[in-house]
Amino acid sequence: MRRLPPLTAIEAFVQVARLGSIKAAAEALALSSPALSRRVQALERHVGHPLFERRHQALHLNPDGERLLAGIAPSLDALARAMEQATGDGELMRLRLAVPPLFASQRLMPHLPELRASHPDLHIDLDTAAHGLTRLDEGLDAAIAITTEVDPHLYSRRIDTNCVVAIGARSLQDGPEAIRKPADLARATIFLHRDLPDTWDYWREAVGLPDLQPAAVDHFDSGQLILDAAAQGLGVAFMLESHLREAHDDRLIQLFDIKVESPYSYWFASRRSALSRRPVKIFHDWLFDGVLESA
Repeated sequence: MRRLPPLTAIEAFVQVARLGSIKAAAEALALSSPALSRRVQALERHVGHPLFERRHQALHLNPDGERLLAGIAPSLDALARAMEQATGDGELMRLRLAVPPLFASQRLMPHLPELRASHPDLHIDLDTAAHGLTRLDEGLDAAIAITTEVDPHLYSRRIDTNCVVAIGARSLQDGPEAIRKPADLARATIFLHRDLPDTWDYWREAVGLPDLQPAAVDHFDSGQLILDAAAQGLGVAFMLESHLREAHDDRLIQLFDIKVESPYSYWFASRRSALSRRPVKIFHDWLFDGVLESA
C-alpha cells in the first residue's frame, strides 16, 4: 500500500478547496500563507499533478482536485468529529451570532428547541446590537443582517426576498378619517425603521405617488416597537411583509392590496474562514436546510 501524505497537507488542501483562497485557508488554520502553500504543493507532488487552477488571487479546483475532495473531505470531517468527542465528551461548542431583535424573536427563537435537540452541545450567544456585519472582527462568528447588499469579501447567503407593505391597525379603516387608499396617507403619521430607511420612498414611487407627503415621519430602531405602535393605531408602518406575517397580531393588517418588491433582504454572513468552524457550519446548514424550508 502506498504511503499516505501528511494529514496536515490533506487538511490544507480541503480548506483551500472550500474557501477558495490561500489567505482565507491560512487564517482558518492559523498558518502563514507561505506555510499553507507549501503544504498544498507537497500534496500535489505526492499525487503527481496539480489540483488547482490558479486565477489571480483565487484558486479553483481542477477536475483532479474535485475528485480528490469528494473522496477525502467526508472522511476528514468524520475524523475531526471523532477527535472532538475524544478530547472532551461534554465540551461545549459556542456560536457568537449577531441578529436583529425582530428576526430573533419572530423567526429564530421558535425553532431553537429543534436545533438544541439535534445538537445539544451547541450553545449560541445572541448579540442584538446594531451593525453586526461591521463587528465580525470583534468577537462575532457570524451575523444575520437586514441590508441591500453584503461586502463581497465576506461569505454571504440571502435568507429571503421580501415585499414592502403598509401595516396598520384594523381601526384605521373605520370612521370618517379612515385610510382606504394611498393618497389618504397625507393625513397620517408613518413609521420607518432606521435599518429600512428607504421603504417609504420605494413604496410611494412604486404606487405612482412619488410626491406624496405624510403628515409626519417617526423613526424607530426597534421593529417590535414599530409594530406595537402601529397596532395601537398611532400610525402606519412601512416594513416587510414577513414582519406582518410573523407578528401573528390580529390587530394588524396590510392596509392596501399593494406589495412592492423590497430592496432589503435578510442575509447570513461570516468571514470565509469562520465558515469552516463547526459551530458556524452547523448553524448555517440548519438555518438553510431546516428553518427556512419549514417556514
